[in-house]
Amino acid sequence: MTTWVFEGTVLPAGDTARVTFGPGEIGEVLPGRYGVPGLVDSHCHLTMAPGPNGPVLQGADFAAERLGELAGAGVSAVRDVGGNREVTLELARTRDDSRPLVLAAGRFLAPEGCYFPQAYEPVAAEDLLAAVEAEIAAGATWLKLVGDFPEVGPDGPIRGSKVSPTYGLDVVGAMVELAHSRGARVAAHVNTDHVTDLIRLGIDSVEHGTALTEQDLETLGARGGAWTPTLCASVSQSPNETPEQSARRRARSEHLASILPLTERYGVRVLTGSDVVGTVASEIDLLVQHGLSVEQALTAASTGAQEFLGLTGAGNLVTYDANPREHPDVLATPAAVVLNGRRIS
Repeated sequence: MTTWVFEGTVLPAGDTARVTFGPGEIGEVLPGRYGVPGLVDSHCHLTMAPGPNGPVLQGADFAAERLGELAGAGVSAVRDVGGNREVTLELARTRDDSRPLVLAAGRFLAPEGCYFPQAYEPVAAEDLLAAVEAEIAAGATWLKLVGDFPEVGPDGPIRGSKVSPTYGLDVVGAMVELAHSRGARVAAHVNTDHVTDLIRLGIDSVEHGTALTEQDLETLGARGGAWTPTLCASVSQSPNETPEQSARRRARSEHLASILPLTERYGVRVLTGSDVVGTVASEIDLLVQHGLSVEQALTAASTGAQEFLGLTGAGNLVTYDANPREHPDVLATPAAVVLNGRRIS
């Protein structure tokens, strides 16, 4: 068995270190002078693919291929926040050192007409608590609440329609209380000022959160909550974008650039997420473009996410030839990847 040795600078802290992977001290030296103890994709959908009218669910083979791609990019852990529960919860229940660790939320929790039609099975308000119990019993450590959503027609969300809350506050409050009593946490998709109510009710992480305010950050940070902005999904230009859509996207980008730098002040843990359309490397780049330092963005994608999710970077390392703090583009081309103690690239 080959013993691999890394000698260089370990980020985000910037400490010089000699790290060994394997049974002995003498081994082959990994390429790269800078290393990160495993990247984390904190908002991923392993079983979802883009479709003509929104995302569509895929099966186990698709998820396996996605995990292989993520591993090759240096991702050592994934939080899957909604998809094909039969696949994702099985991945969460089974440990496999040949792939990234998977934490899963199972199904999307949304009522009829409140999410992409081909990506979920609706959960009525009166069935929400039972659905939460079922997901936790099947191995979910997170629950994915669709907190608000546009109007939905036969072909999916209606562009320009009003975005409204999906469930009443009473049932959401009961859901959060139940999840916490069972040791699970709640991630909420929310893009309106409804986020203020959801934070007040105790959600653990805000997903997207394009309408967050400074007061929301203060409340969320006071109890150690997190925010996954998924900028790759929120501010990237869409094909055939209309002038009105382009204006709204630029306004979103400006707002997020004004609010993201405040997260450290209020103790909000920023996380990186690829969603269905991006990568961890591209998300780090976008976080920097929207006001975070490179070190803060790297922390969001590695040690900060590991701490928030209750993980460690032990046995994992992704190395780079150049310093990502000075050349963030190098994150897209790792020099080497060690996953669970074994070099895979």
